[in-house]
Amino acid sequence: MDVRDERQIQDAVARTVERFGGVDILVNNASAVSLTGTRDTEMKRFDLMQQVNVRATFACTRACLPYLEKAANPHVLVLSPPLSLEPRWFAPHLAYTLSKMGMSLCVLGLAEEQRAAGIAVNALWPRTIIATSAIRNLLGGEEALRGARTPAIVADAAHAILTRPSRDATGQFFIDDEVLAAEGVTDLSGYSVTPGAPLLPDLFL
Repeated sequence: MDVRDERQIQDAVARTVERFGGVDILVNNASAVSLTGTRDTEMKRFDLMQQVNVRATFACTRACLPYLEKAANPHVLVLSPPLSLEPRWFAPHLAYTLSKMGMSLCVLGLAEEQRAAGIAVNALWPRTIIATSAIRNLLGGEEALRGARTPAIVADAAHAILTRPSRDATGQFFIDDEVLAAEGVTDLSGYSVTPGAPLLPDLFL
């Protein structure tokens, strides 16, 4: 579906409820990326990032709330970074950073808004770059992925968060390797795309 289209979101949620009987977990993972400065960011690309990153996080969560309220262990997980006002993250790619920090502000506000309902709203962000098509395209192909970890580390961290009791932690900005360390997983070598290669840190950390 197109997460910019409210009707498509509502239809997807309705079909999910019809098939599975409810909604227990929402993962806001859709993202648009352009690491460009202000003069090089066309307004249509600015709008796309705000619509896909911030607006869709708000809209998808809003559409799921009536069903999350009925779930036994409801979670919303947003793939967004820890909140920061450091200029070094805004100056090089202002439009993108605004959109990602906007997602994180949704976490902050929704967590407090939904605390009494027992709906956990948390963020998850990777310590290193992750071997995805987006990173491959942004950083210049397969060679750029030598310093990446596989998507499995984010998936495993997400699973750990989403299986915790929702009332135990909300409004948190989790980092993938810290989540796994808390679960007793300290050997992360199996997640490296190229074992032994220096890992490249992700943005915002």
